[in-house]
Amino acid sequence: MMTTIKKLQTVKLILLMVITFAVSQDSMACSGYKITIGNKTILGSNEDAWRVTPHIWFEKGRGNGKYGAAFTGSRFDGANGYAPQSGMNEMGLAFERLVSYHPQQEPFANKKTIANPTQYLKDILHTCKTVEEVQKYISQYDHSYFMEDVFIYVDKSGKYLVVEPYILTIGNKPTYVISNFCPSITPEQNANKVDRYRKGVAFLKNGIDTTLQFCTALSDTMHVCRQKIGDGTLLSSIWDLKNGTVNLYFYHNYKTTVQFNLSEELKKGDHIIPIETLFPHNPEFEKLRHYKTPKDSMVIGLFIIACAGFFLLTSLFFLIQYFRRREPKKYAYLQLMLFPIGLMLCYYMYVLSGPISVFYFPAPYKDPKNIFISVTSYLPFLVLLLIIPFGVMNYKLIKEKSWSFFATGLFTLNNLIYLILIGLFAYWRFYDIFN
Repeated sequence: MMTTIKKLQTVKLILLMVITFAVSQDSMACSGYKITIGNKTILGSNEDAWRVTPHIWFEKGRGNGKYGAAFTGSRFDGANGYAPQSGMNEMGLAFERLVSYHPQQEPFANKKTIANPTQYLKDILHTCKTVEEVQKYISQYDHSYFMEDVFIYVDKSGKYLVVEPYILTIGNKPTYVISNFCPSITPEQNANKVDRYRKGVAFLKNGIDTTLQFCTALSDTMHVCRQKIGDGTLLSSIWDLKNGTVNLYFYHNYKTTVQFNLSEELKKGDHIIPIETLFPHNPEFEKLRHYKTPKDSMVIGLFIIACAGFFLLTSLFFLIQYFRRREPKKYAYLQLMLFPIGLMLCYYMYVLSGPISVFYFPAPYKDPKNIFISVTSYLPFLVLLLIIPFGVMNYKLIKEKSWSFFATGLFTLNNLIYLILIGLFAYWRFYDIFN
């Protein structure tokens, strides 16, 4: 019995390591660190995202016991404004949010429900000044709501609170590095597979400092810049908890910085600033802005969805046509071929409507969590190989009138869609397997 339990625990650990590594590679990968020397504490945050709308905003404290705060974020949350990714209040409490993974467990019983996550995160900075107060505040809620996130809160004393879906942990080490995993369930050898985490830890082993120059170099060391289109770290922020300042670095360019003083900004009242407007023209960012996927182009998104429906229906149509023939029909094998090809392409359209990382990571895209998604990365090559022979067959069908007008028209439309998809696949660099 004990042997069976140990085997199950080993399997769970291996699965956790695989999924954690997959999350760290495929998701919007962030990183952060905190450094304390004497009475000075720094929180550094790298937000790695494919969004093009990073902002910094300032909110005054309203009412007794409410503190003013600054926040950064790039994900628009409707009437709530932008969702906070990092921030600091006027009492020197700062935080960062990172994508992570944790296995599902039983939710907390008899806890408050987080109805508005954006406001909830803002309220923590507006009402707390130490990590102990944050811990007390969060303990009132079922914080397993944030199943795909890990948070770090740091106060002016240098203490930090790591918030995982089911665990709250306070620490007081002089340095701490965090990335896209839950520390309590992630073995160190697995954490070290994440480049930005490993690089940050190695950097701090050579000595620590709280100067802006040192922290900028550390943020630079931990930043991400992917090979395909140069995407990666959207915004780096270095929060000085003692002096109440934040230095921003835009789109992994560490030669230029903009500094804000929190107390001075709060005197101006509530206001929000697009971070892009604070920095010189960045050609690499412009490349990201104009790179279109089904996620940020309604036309492309609708086309991909329409293709999925078209491939499903036509594959069924040609299968029925094949079996309904009463006598040998010319090119009947082609109808049979279109059935599995249509189903595969229908599934691939579903993949292209899913995780956005498909469009940013090198081709052929490999998903550590789903072998079927990885296999579909070769379908663009299948379409490329088929377009010429299918074009020849299309010409013959039209000239010889071997099929019905409707069937020939569907096959012609099928080939036109192939041509458009080949253009999109080339644009997304799905054929660049040697780069």
